[in-house]
Amino acid sequence: MQDTDNTTSLREDYAGEPVWRQALAGSQMLLVAFGALVLMPLLTGLDPSVALFTAGLGTLIFHIVTGGKVPVFLASSFAFIAPIMAAKNQFSIPEILGGLVAAGILYILLSGAVRLRGTGFINRLLPPVVIGPVIMVIGLGLAPVAVNMATGHTGDGSAELVPYTPAIVIAMISLLVTIVVSVWAKGIFRLIPIMFGIVVGYLLSFIAGKIGITPVIVDFTPISEAAWFSMPAFQAPSFSWGAILFMIPVAIAPAIEHIGDVLAISSVTGKNFLKKPGLHRTLLGDGLATSSAAFLGGPPNTTYSEVTGAVMLTRNFNPRVMLWAAGVAIVLAFVGKFGAALQTIPVPVMGGILCLLFGSIAVVGLNSLIRNQVDLSQARNLVIVGVTLVFGIGGMKIFGMEGIALCGIVAILLNLVLPGSDSAWGERAHHEH
Repeated sequence: MQDTDNTTSLREDYAGEPVWRQALAGSQMLLVAFGALVLMPLLTGLDPSVALFTAGLGTLIFHIVTGGKVPVFLASSFAFIAPIMAAKNQFSIPEILGGLVAAGILYILLSGAVRLRGTGFINRLLPPVVIGPVIMVIGLGLAPVAVNMATGHTGDGSAELVPYTPAIVIAMISLLVTIVVSVWAKGIFRLIPIMFGIVVGYLLSFIAGKIGITPVIVDFTPISEAAWFSMPAFQAPSFSWGAILFMIPVAIAPAIEHIGDVLAISSVTGKNFLKKPGLHRTLLGDGLATSSAAFLGGPPNTTYSEVTGAVMLTRNFNPRVMLWAAGVAIVLAFVGKFGAALQTIPVPVMGGILCLLFGSIAVVGLNSLIRNQVDLSQARNLVIVGVTLVFGIGGMKIFGMEGIALCGIVAILLNLVLPGSDSAWGERAHHEH
């Protein structure tokens, strides 16, 4: 009965929002995710059009499983970039896809455990002193990607695409326009600050190259060469135990990232999505999305932190917006010229905007510590937060584990081992719990 009431309330909350505004906001969310969505398959040798299609399909699957209550968008997971690139030295692409299918199945099994045991053990494992720094790591850990793109490099910094001086100027102007629109714009314009930043940055890049101030940044050749309709290069997986055992441990990182993102979007919207629709449903949706993507030859999916940042920035919490984003992604996967046009968005433009979005995620984690009044003068809390941040942001590696997976597990273990666990909730949160 409560679920029905919650769904009814959700529909009433957004019943008056025009369809055109939902579609416009959905297109913006796709633009926010597009840079990372396409970068991942380009780095790993997978097809970007397939990634676009499976991102839309995965998002639809997620929303079907969760009842359309959580405003998130699923797309290519950065956590799998390095493992896929390393696995290509040992396995074929179809075998790697089979391993990714198994990674999605791990999510499904985890969702079953949450379903049977409830979220009580999740609450014990993930109090504010744990989830706060982990969410901060999700945002700050992506900071180098934003900075690399803002300075004209690829997301991993391996290659320079645009000279530094024009890149940083374009990135900062794009960032400034986004900030100005998000803070001072009124009405519908305030809902599309990212789109304004992209349009202004794109035009500036084109004009600068056209009049010879900088080398040509915007190249329209891919658009003219692309067909209007093109079928994504779908491919089927094959299964080998070697690839499966190689990929399954990697799934720990995005699984913890998933929990952090759900907690982040819960904090942003003021709704507890761990209870409704439930963590077991969000994990199940993510797992099915990842496995279905791999079955079609696409990269594994994950909830997108940058889209969560966009939700926080625009204050548009309507989950239907993500359905529009998913629908547009699926359609664009088959429109060759439009997909090529999106890929001509200069890297510095996206990098400048991502500087704000990734920072917004980190602020969500910081706010969870402040809101729950976690006392960081207590030694145990200071140890948990400090070690988690350094391990996560510094790139610590222990027995092959690193990043979000490592810092999440370390934070959980420290919270369980160190005495005074009640203080992990903070004064306010402990009384509410």
